Amino acid sequence: MEIDGVGIFRPDGSGGYDFRAETRPLVFLAYAAEDLPLAERIYEALEKLGFEPWLDKRKLLPGQNWPRAIERAIEASSFFVACMSHRSVTKRGRFHAEMRYALDCASMQPLGETYFIPIRLDDCEVPMEIQRSYQYLDLFPDWEKGFNHLVDVMRQQERRERRKKPAA
Repeated sequence: MEIDGVGIFRPDGSGGYDFRAETRPLVFLAYAAEDLPLAERIYEALEKLGFEPWLDKRKLLPGQNWPRAIERAIEASSFFVACMSHRSVTKRGRFHAEMRYALDCASMQPLGETYFIPIRLDDCEVPMEIQRSYQYLDLFPDWEKGFNHLVDVMRQQERRERRKKPAA
């Protein structure tokens, strides 16, 4: 049984369970429905690199209270990646609600830490509220270069986190 952002309980072979704490960084992917194929491409690439991506289409369960599950996933995430496109920045809906919630979560992070990462899937205009406070990166015209930059940013933040933790 998996508990998002915390860890996994696995049978231990003797009728009990062992708990394994989650050590992979949880990456919440916010996107517009029309951009699902690109969001899934990011999800799969991050998963191959050892991250724990969170995508509603892959993580939500039937009957689950999805608005609350999404909020919990955003809260538990090490990173929130806002996948922006012409479609996502102009339409009303969950994408903007998720970004607002993530911006609230980001305001509680220590200054200088990377949590909210806006990325552009195409040459859309980034909302002014985000432009004022956050540097974005592009996954176009060179997807591989942009994606590698995203991964580098997250790995740098993870290294900073590990340096802050006392040795066990």
